[in-house]
Amino acid sequence: MAESTDAIEERLIVVTESAARRIAALKAQEEAAGAFLRIAVSGGGCSGFQYGLSFDEQRNEDDFVFEKDGVAVIVDEVSLGLLNGAEVDFVEDLMGAQFQIRNPNAASSCGCGNSFSIG
Repeated sequence: MAESTDAIEERLIVVTESAARRIAALKAQEEAAGAFLRIAVSGGGCSGFQYGLSFDEQRNEDDFVFEKDGVAVIVDEVSLGLLNGAEVDFVEDLMGAQFQIRNPNAASSCGCGNSFSIG
């Protein structure tokens, strides 16, 4: 009888150096040294789902933690199902400065980049 070789699916969100620096600067500005950046997905937005980013000092049992350069980002289990494999970046260009989430699970996204749909 062969043993089962089912691999546990890796859960991953990549936080870029630029995003980590900006999160650290915002935490200092908000005097929120003990806070995490929480990324959540909720229904709504112009494409079906929308991203929400906020500081949270509470870590829940179903939260996954992703760290970069001493900065922690937390994502709940349901949101991670829609964000798995995504990259969180902070971009400054002629259009302004903003966090960008490059989500491989999104089939399409709106022009502003704050909402997405899945296939």
